[in-house]
Amino acid sequence: MHGQCLLQSAISRPPSSLVEKHHSREYPGPTAGLVPHSISTGVSNLSLRRSSKSILYSKFLDNGLLLPNKICFKVTPTVGWLGPRAVLASDLAASEQLVEKFDLDGQSQLQVNVVKSTAGSPTTIHLQVTNSNPSLILHWGAVNYDKKNWILPSHRPNGTQDYKKRALRTPFTKSGESSFLTIEILDTNISAIEFILYDQSREKWFKYEGQNFHIDLPRGDSGTPQKGDSGKPQVSIPEELVQIQAYLRWERRGKQIYTPEQEKEEYEAARKELQDEVAKGLSINDIREKLQGGGSLGDGSLSMKIPDDLIQVQSYIRWETAGKPNYSQEKQLQEFEEARKDLENELSKGISLADLRKKLQSGDTQKKAPDRIGKPKNIQRIHRKKRDILQMINKFPDKKENIKVSVEPEKRSALALCSQVMEALDGGSVLQKKIFKFGDKELLVLITNPRGKVHVRLATDMEGPLTLHWGLSKHSAREWTPPPLDILPEGSNLLQLACDTPFKEGFAGDASLKAVGDGIGTAKGLLHAIAEQESEAERSLMHRFNIATGLTKRAKDEGELGLAGILVWMRFMATRQLTWNKNYNVKPREISAAQDRLTDLLQQIFTEQPHNREIVRLIMSTVGRGGQGDVGQRIRDEILVIQRNNECKGGMMEEWHQKLHNNTSPDDVVICQALIDYAKSDFNMDVYWNTLISNGVTKERLGSYDRKICSEPRFSHDQKYGLIRDLTAYLRTLKAVHSGADLESAIATCMGYSAEGRGFMGGVRIHPISGLSSELPGLLQFIMEHIEDKWVGPLLEGLLEARFELRSNLLKPHDRLKDIIFLDLALDSTVRTAIERGFEELNNAQPSEIIYFITMVLENLSLSSDNNEEIIYCLKDWHHTIDLCKSKSDQWALYAKAVLDRTRLALTEKAEHYQKVLQPSAEYLGGLLGVDQSALSIFTEEMIRAGSAASLSLLLNRLDPVLRNIAHLGSWQVISPVEVRGFVITVDELAKVQNEVYGQKTILVANRVKGEEEIPDGVVAVLTPDMPDVLSHVSVRARNSKVCFATCFDPNILDDLRAKEGKALSIRPTSSDLVYNEIKVNEVLDDSENLSQGHGVSQGIALKKKKFNGKYAISADEFSDELIGAKSRNIAYLRGKVPSWVRVPVSVALPFGVFEKVLSEDMNKGVAEKIEALDKLVAKGDFSKLHKIREIVLQMNAPSQLVGELKDKMQRANMPWPGEEGEERWLQAWMAIKRVWASKWNERAYFSTRKAKIDHSDLCMAVLVQEIISADYAFVIHTTNPSTGDSSEIYAEIVKGLGETLVGAYPGRAMSFVTKKSDLNQVKVLGYPSKPIGLFIRQSIIFRSDSNGEDLEGYAGAGLYDSVPMDEEEKRTIDYSSDPLVVDHNFRRSILSKIAQVGHAIEELYGSPQDVEGVVKDGEIYVVQTRPQM
Repeated sequence: MHGQCLLQSAISRPPSSLVEKHHSREYPGPTAGLVPHSISTGVSNLSLRRSSKSILYSKFLDNGLLLPNKICFKVTPTVGWLGPRAVLASDLAASEQLVEKFDLDGQSQLQVNVVKSTAGSPTTIHLQVTNSNPSLILHWGAVNYDKKNWILPSHRPNGTQDYKKRALRTPFTKSGESSFLTIEILDTNISAIEFILYDQSREKWFKYEGQNFHIDLPRGDSGTPQKGDSGKPQVSIPEELVQIQAYLRWERRGKQIYTPEQEKEEYEAARKELQDEVAKGLSINDIREKLQGGGSLGDGSLSMKIPDDLIQVQSYIRWETAGKPNYSQEKQLQEFEEARKDLENELSKGISLADLRKKLQSGDTQKKAPDRIGKPKNIQRIHRKKRDILQMINKFPDKKENIKVSVEPEKRSALALCSQVMEALDGGSVLQKKIFKFGDKELLVLITNPRGKVHVRLATDMEGPLTLHWGLSKHSAREWTPPPLDILPEGSNLLQLACDTPFKEGFAGDASLKAVGDGIGTAKGLLHAIAEQESEAERSLMHRFNIATGLTKRAKDEGELGLAGILVWMRFMATRQLTWNKNYNVKPREISAAQDRLTDLLQQIFTEQPHNREIVRLIMSTVGRGGQGDVGQRIRDEILVIQRNNECKGGMMEEWHQKLHNNTSPDDVVICQALIDYAKSDFNMDVYWNTLISNGVTKERLGSYDRKICSEPRFSHDQKYGLIRDLTAYLRTLKAVHSGADLESAIATCMGYSAEGRGFMGGVRIHPISGLSSELPGLLQFIMEHIEDKWVGPLLEGLLEARFELRSNLLKPHDRLKDIIFLDLALDSTVRTAIERGFEELNNAQPSEIIYFITMVLENLSLSSDNNEEIIYCLKDWHHTIDLCKSKSDQWALYAKAVLDRTRLALTEKAEHYQKVLQPSAEYLGGLLGVDQSALSIFTEEMIRAGSAASLSLLLNRLDPVLRNIAHLGSWQVISPVEVRGFVITVDELAKVQNEVYGQKTILVANRVKGEEEIPDGVVAVLTPDMPDVLSHVSVRARNSKVCFATCFDPNILDDLRAKEGKALSIRPTSSDLVYNEIKVNEVLDDSENLSQGHGVSQGIALKKKKFNGKYAISADEFSDELIGAKSRNIAYLRGKVPSWVRVPVSVALPFGVFEKVLSEDMNKGVAEKIEALDKLVAKGDFSKLHKIREIVLQMNAPSQLVGELKDKMQRANMPWPGEEGEERWLQAWMAIKRVWASKWNERAYFSTRKAKIDHSDLCMAVLVQEIISADYAFVIHTTNPSTGDSSEIYAEIVKGLGETLVGAYPGRAMSFVTKKSDLNQVKVLGYPSKPIGLFIRQSIIFRSDSNGEDLEGYAGAGLYDSVPMDEEEKRTIDYSSDPLVVDHNFRRSILSKIAQVGHAIEELYGSPQDVEGVVKDGEIYVVQTRPQM
């Protein structure tokens, strides 16, 4: 092409017979830098050494290109070339020759231009480095034709310095975002220059594949250009562009296996295509931009002139397909351009214009109607197999593996830990370290050399305030001189010959740093071993992977916490919290070999420890096959790095960060490019918006995301070059994710394309993994064909089906298991990306569509989780929800809301497990390594957000308000409807503040409420997103204390309430909602009502202390108010008085005073003394001793008389005596009795009595003994609706299994219903169950608490104390989708109606509202207790 020189490259090493003799030359540069290498003689063309492998480009979004693999093209070698070189062939019309840009470190690029010498002018070499730092230096020398050492030209650029008379060092000139340097060569004997680059500020050398950059200088004429068939001069096309075009041709043709002859033909055909493009007027730079994706983000295909008559035909077809609408003139022009794009897309697939014409004439072409709102019809989908999803359950018992205890590290002093943290912060570059002793105190002096600057740090454990009196000396210790002003620490006072500097308070002299904790909940010894080896690991990724292999061998013997330590460390590495390479030269194959050793070990652990597969997957996702980790996760990690490196954590960048964490989409590619353009234009906001709008991202679109981007970017000039560098690198990550390149690479590894390959086919050599499903290749092909589809449903189906097909291979040993794991990780990551991209698809979706997406994300999560039983049962529930929705059941939305709540609980449980396992290790190891505190505080949160759980949570949030609207649930469930006023205070957990006393009326917004808590004094309202049962302890407590208590389902309302921290509000519950308004402070302060009146607690309730009556056990006919509590008396009263179809279990009791009598026995004297001493400490406010008292109560021994009397009473009542099964069974029963007595000192009960001013010593505990019913269901009835106070309505709750999940602190909701007393057969279900766990037990005995502090006037003490079964309950995950109470309408109506009838009958019997507990067994109703409803 006129005016330009084109790059040609010989990629394959020529046969030895064609290589001229070459000589070895000693390296003339510094010891830390350049590598000796070979050169060739007699080469006339300018050349830059290149790899023997060029880049493999693969398809990308909008037909841009990525470079994930390697590929090489075979071409005819030229005599005189040695090995791989990029040779510049001269064009007659050009004197300047452009050498292609070369990546230096993934962020900066080098560009070389050479102007050939002419008569009277020197040869000129122009060098340019983009995105560079100002401190760039060229370390260089020249090469003579007949010399092998460097020579130093006499004519040198300004500023050049002689380096040891062996090399020259010339600084670049910084201009804008690039650095420039021009060298003129006057000596005609110089044949080449060689150089490396040195960045002083980063102490980093840039080399060319471990060797010097080598530029051969041109000499002689360039020759005459060749002519083509037309007689016109043929244009010389750069070889690397021919390679790319050849690859694209091969890819379009299905990646066939070619013979060497076919390869050559294809290569020349690719060259001809590009020459034709140039002949049409396209420049080489245009072609390069099109092929490499360096231009716009639009269509990446080559410019093709399509005849207008073909475009008109396609326009007509589009108009016809759209229904022949009446278009305006403007719309007709738009359609014409859309038709052009359709045809260009066809041509980009490799079809010729002639073939395209035939297709149009035959009517067989792509017929695309204009974009319409809604989903396209007839989408191609794969066939999904029907599977028993219960077969997917991974269930492992509590991990009690044979774990070697982590060797506890030697206890270190605070100064030793301080030194370790500061060394980590300074990069481990320690020059000197000493600790001086001053009695029992120490002084640490640490001298480091980070980035070439000497830091002197001092720390001490002496008590302050302290001042350091110091100075500098040049020659001797006796010489004192004052330090320069520019190095004085903050607060220093400069004296005549010295300086006084005060010590700072805080760990390591920095108040922002936290001292390293105690390491509880971690593999502490392993973490110290990691910290000790980090400085060695920083040398290179090879060192890091080798060290990680050794430490992982240790970690696998320390169980989950050991592997958690490795995961935390490797994630710190992946998120750039740790140094990757500290000036250490390592060949890529050495890094790869080290990485293989690590991943081989992880593969072994994955096989041998199935219960730790999930954490091993997470480790492998941070390592990756190329050390880069999960490319999808890098989107989330690298934006944090960009914010940290460039100090841009607020405004638009923070909004974009939140959007990226929520749902990354192809729009992010455009946003990133817009930010780069904005920075390059010196922050011209018009440029930013032009890039966005020209690619379809408008201001309205930015504001339509779930996490809106409303702000414009605002940066300073100092941030410019760092942002350009980091955003350019980030753009490659975004493109890799949204093109599926990472997945494509994983597929190629497993399905038969190795990373090496031959010819320009790059990996066509078949090396497939054996034993894979025969259906997998077709599924993977479908996935790659649809990877960029806007409508992601079919893609998700294909991804999940592929993961199912892989599952069997993951569950058994395989020699290439790690490659299968990496493929599964890539599929998993692609699911997450697709889901996030698909959120837009769901903007106007029907609930059933959102639910279908939820099922797919749950499937994906279950395939990535170890203990996934709860996830699987949630999945079953959602499938049943879809069936109900299709059947148009009037209950489907109510049922779906329960399933949604259960799914949220499953996500919460998973998040809490991650928090428990990972966060302690992150904080402890991060403290040892000096990791930024902001990264540590969100470590587990970021891990959770990286997985499918985060996407699932977003989908649930989107569906929740839709379901509540359909089911007429509103945003609130009001449990205790009380109108109140107070000041807002937000707390994390109600349990943590239940013993507080608030001095003013307080409205608590509590994130967590389990159900067993007390409500603190001074609190008038508790508002929470949690869902305690309406009949839970805290709910009953709220109603009795006249405290407003409500659950809020709308996160926006909760956020608004939290934002009103400290403000005065009025709250007014309605029948179906809760209204709150901001009021004036004095409206609360002037309210003269005593706070205690809001709690309904009579002050100073007196209990009559009960005494031992001489009997250790009594039968039911002996029950009286002097011997036992109301619970026992009521159950005895029911026998024979309720309808015959209602069953009442037989019972006996240990009456009041028995505990005190047993404790007074000589055999228990020591126990009594300990309890008395601890009780005094508790009375003084040391509530930590309550737990100790409970433990000591369990040490009591049973007098023989107690054993004999209890045995006699139980046998007379036809109850099974535990001792008949052996001494061990009696001991179980005795332990259960003691646990009931010990519950007198549980925290909840103690503080409740204390708050009510009840003397705790007057509290006495009887024990009701009943034969336990192995229940199918358990229920609680309130015969007056507690939420509305409607006495004509019965309210009840029912759970699967035992009732402890209903009255105890078990998460989730019970099934709830109401019925009118006037028609007990008409049952209205208010809510379906969401409790994930049911408790089940064999036929056994239960010992129930029955104190004299229950059911008092003005004080509800019921439920404060424990009931303990003799045998341990079995926890089972509940499958509601097969539970007849849920799915069988007739069964449900029958059981619920019977329960309502029982409640009504007992209320009639007592003549007052009742709180009734019972169970259902084989359709029969049993009542186990009743009490007055409080």
